[in-house]
Amino acid sequence: MSRQIAFLDFDGTITTKDTLLEFIKFSKGSFRFYLGFLINSPWLLAWKARIISNQRAKERILTWFFGGVQLDHFQDTCNRFATTAIPGLIRPKALTEIRLLQEKGVEVVIVSASPANWLQPWTDQLGVGLLATRLETRNQTVTGRILDRNCHGDEKVRRIRESYDLSAYDLVIAYGDSSGDKPMLALAANSFFKPFR
Repeated sequence: MSRQIAFLDFDGTITTKDTLLEFIKFSKGSFRFYLGFLINSPWLLAWKARIISNQRAKERILTWFFGGVQLDHFQDTCNRFATTAIPGLIRPKALTEIRLLQEKGVEVVIVSASPANWLQPWTDQLGVGLLATRLETRNQTVTGRILDRNCHGDEKVRRIRESYDLSAYDLVIAYGDSSGDKPMLALAANSFFKPFR
């Protein structure tokens, strides 16, 4: 029996919206969300202009909204977001595809730049693997910094190769929706770009 594995991007591929933005709104409310992004707009503009990296801009936003938050409180909010908000953001066609893959015996792994804190409860419930951005904590407190590298672009490929021996699989499949997914898509024999729209 052939071994097959499928890697799926999360935000934009499986979901209709970016879950980082939705999580900030969920946890902080719309007023603080818009105020925070207005105050941090110079950093976001610098990222858009490629003056600073995706990771640096993301760490700025994470630190602004969540730096200093106790980990247990943060994780509790992530768990509530995973169970109450994420289901409403999932593209029905994506969920159908994941279930079809599972029925065929394909190993399914979500590969995401979003933090694992709110993705893990959802992937655990679905019974799929997860490779995601990991947040730094100190003394049981969220710092807002990212451990290692943001799981985006070439980092997705590095994390996949670090965790899986692809030579052990007869078929590698990948799904993505943005330029940040293209290195992962190139890794696969069968790749799908924006397949669930």
